[in-house]
Amino acid sequence: MPTVVLSVRVRKELKEEAERLGIDLKALVERALEDEIKRRKAEMFKKQMSKALSVMSVSEEEWVRAVKESRRER
Repeated sequence: MPTVVLSVRVRKELKEEAERLGIDLKALVERALEDEIKRRKAEMFKKQMSKALSVMSVSEEEWVRAVKESRRER
């Protein structure tokens, strides 16, 4: 998988403490970015669903019930 270089400035004490504690900064940054991306996508999806439901005049409960029923039918 291709990678890119990400440059960020942090306080010197933080970097030194992380190194002393054996923290894998690359893994930590990747995990934090993945988590934030998931959170933001979920937030965007929720907003889009709320907007769509308001246009469709369907309550959230009705929509959830319909989705669960369709899953059971599979």
